[in-house]
Amino acid sequence: MTIVPVALGERSYEVHIEDGLLDRAGDALAPFARGGRLIVISDETVWAAQGGRLAKGCANLELEPILVPPGENSKSWSTLSFVIDRLLALGIERSDHVLALGGGVIGDLAGFAAAIVNRGCGLLQIPTTLLAQVDSSVGGKTGINVAAGKNLVGAFHQPSLVLIDPLCLDTLDPRQTRAGYAEIVKYALIEDPPLFGWLEARGQAVLGGDSEARNTAIAAAVAGKARIVAEDERETSGRRALLNLGHTFGHALEAETGFSDRLFHGEAVALGMVLAFDFSVERGLCPAADADRVRAHLKASDLPVSLDQVGIAANGKRLTEHMMHDKKKKGGRIAFILTRGIGRAYVDKSVEMAEVEEFLDRQKK
Repeated sequence: MTIVPVALGERSYEVHIEDGLLDRAGDALAPFARGGRLIVISDETVWAAQGGRLAKGCANLELEPILVPPGENSKSWSTLSFVIDRLLALGIERSDHVLALGGGVIGDLAGFAAAIVNRGCGLLQIPTTLLAQVDSSVGGKTGINVAAGKNLVGAFHQPSLVLIDPLCLDTLDPRQTRAGYAEIVKYALIEDPPLFGWLEARGQAVLGGDSEARNTAIAAAVAGKARIVAEDERETSGRRALLNLGHTFGHALEAETGFSDRLFHGEAVALGMVLAFDFSVERGLCPAADADRVRAHLKASDLPVSLDQVGIAANGKRLTEHMMHDKKKKGGRIAFILTRGIGRAYVDKSVEMAEVEEFLDRQKK
């Protein structure tokens, strides 16, 4: 088993990574089950695929499942209200733990519910998609989407434990796996050039389900996020903002599609990273050869690298309007994550939105 610590003082916790971990989850979860009970929040698809394994692995515990529909639309006020009503009906207490079993939508939804019900109760994460395993389950960001934009309502609420069983990925649609893989690439592009080189050589093995390659990639990404979160838990110093590489562009693309499954979050991030690198090249910051490598690797991984691939018009005005709803905006300005090359991401607060608008309009060519 690989154990990655997330060092946050009294809020510290561990991320356990091992094949088959779900089948013996009870041993790790028992200390958090008050009176032997865990309230599980999952979606109908994940519960059908993994609920039996969890129940078998937690034979010594009582599981109370709360199921919601699958998909991004469940990150909503209405679903949050439903979940909270069910938690309260089950008599949840502050000493109880909510267990999120699912992908990023479930982790964000369950985490936000745990953060606000009874003014906060415990949270455990068992992420079942690659994106959730390497990104959203670690770091404590929770939330829902609203009409104005993605993740604009939420809270920081760290889990007590994260259990990652890579075998859960074997039931995923390959598109979901590719979307999660984009987040692994992101960590390499932020500050780990050797990891990017390794992904260029072994990325297809990761995507193909090779156990050693997959587990190595997951552990590397989790360790990368844990380092950054430990340095800047609540995104106050600017260090954690680096994790948003590809996200300012990506969230605008998601908003343009109505936060639908037409464009998965990881796919939007992949295309967002391509745009961030191209924009950095245009500003004279990044070698064109590095942007070409990024585009080539994401394309080889069957991820989108152009707007026309995802059916989005190159409308700079519309897309920048979406960006202006960014929750990290300060003084009316957005800090962009740009790059000086592979592994050299940085926060740039000098970008004018007119410049971004013109850049996006040129994507028509």
